[in-house]
Amino acid sequence: MNAKDPAPTERAEDRRRRKARQTREALAAAAVGLVLERGLGAVTVEAIADRADVTRRTFSRHFGGKEDAALDFTRTGAHRINEALRARPASEPPLLAYRRAVEQWLTEPSAPHRRPHMRELLAALDTEPALFAAYERLRVDAQEESVRIIADRLGTDRDRDIRPAVVVGAAAGVLTAALRHWARDGAGHDTDLADLVGQAYDALTGEAAHEAAPHTATRE
Repeated sequence: MNAKDPAPTERAEDRRRRKARQTREALAAAAVGLVLERGLGAVTVEAIADRADVTRRTFSRHFGGKEDAALDFTRTGAHRINEALRARPASEPPLLAYRRAVEQWLTEPSAPHRRPHMRELLAALDTEPALFAAYERLRVDAQEESVRIIADRLGTDRDRDIRPAVVVGAAAGVLTAALRHWARDGAGHDTDLADLVGQAYDALTGEAAHEAAPHTATRE
């Protein structure tokens, strides 16, 4: 056997991970399709498992419920953004580091504009309260991790220093606003998400610079 070849157990483990990832992706795609076709209330876990051609038990190994399955892209995207944020140069200001992490994510397959039906699914948040609640839960969890990362970058205690929460609240809020705008502007499907996100961050930093500039007043 070539010394550079992976051991049989390593190859088997790679196959298992690949199979698990493919199953999870199939379940998530099935959930998205069914939610858009029928509405969340009319979708069952069993229907999602059937469409993905797996058992109900297999579904439960991957997801806690139908909302989690339909919104798996949110969890995946948040994880990728936080991974990229950890890897940003320490010299970058936190807000810029978060923006660059988002820009990196937008080039990856997990970004919503690169996956089928994500625009429609995000638009459905306006009409599906349970789906919106699950989305908000995932978003808050992801931002908590982002706050920890920013606190580490600043070398500060997040419980005593408000700056990490402020940075993440602003930076993640810009992304959320851009995503919702992109989803609601879906009729023509002509808005580029990456450009829209860039415009949104420019708007934030431009407004901040304007507010920080000294104001002159003429007294009569």
